[in-house]
Amino acid sequence: MMNQTSRILILFYSSYGHIYRMSTAVAEGVERAGGEASIRQVQELVPEKYWNKQMKKTKDMLKHIPVADPRRILKDIDGVVIGTPTRYGNMCAQMRNFWDQTGSDFSEGTLVGKPAAVVTSSNTQHGGQETTIISTMLTLLHHGCILVGLPYTVKEQSIMTEITGGSPYGVSTIAGGQRMPSENELAMARYIGNRITTIAGKLKQS
Repeated sequence: MMNQTSRILILFYSSYGHIYRMSTAVAEGVERAGGEASIRQVQELVPEKYWNKQMKKTKDMLKHIPVADPRRILKDIDGVVIGTPTRYGNMCAQMRNFWDQTGSDFSEGTLVGKPAAVVTSSNTQHGGQETTIISTMLTLLHHGCILVGLPYTVKEQSIMTEITGGSPYGVSTIAGGQRMPSENELAMARYIGNRITTIAGKLKQS
């Protein structure tokens, strides 16, 4: 009997740990839905001599996470969640560098019909979260992915008692100062992991 477990790639870049924490929450949601979560980071492009103390601490914390090979990692997955911080309203250069090396998968249609979602962060509440998610989705559409957003049926989406990330386009967190993702934002990340796994499973059966 064919294994129907959905394998979800969680591909991220994180300078200070915010996106990594959100990615682990996505993985929790994947596993709660009975899927297999594969967490990978993309290659760093900033020379180590320019890393500040906080970035060095984060990179040391992430040493155990394998760096994704853009020529191999997209094969044999059933869905993908991209975690990228906002850089001027767009995905970060490290994530862009990864996707610019996926031409062979684009040509082969590796991701056609596979569900995909985006998680992001910005330093301020209105720091380009939605534009980053939407512009990242353009790359996913070129690869033929089925986009998965965050519906308003998710109660955390409409919370009024705190400043929080989240939009119908995808999951996000506010990373200003020393703030780390709130439980509300982590709940949305778990939801998207669960949702993309459920959708991937249904697509495999169709």
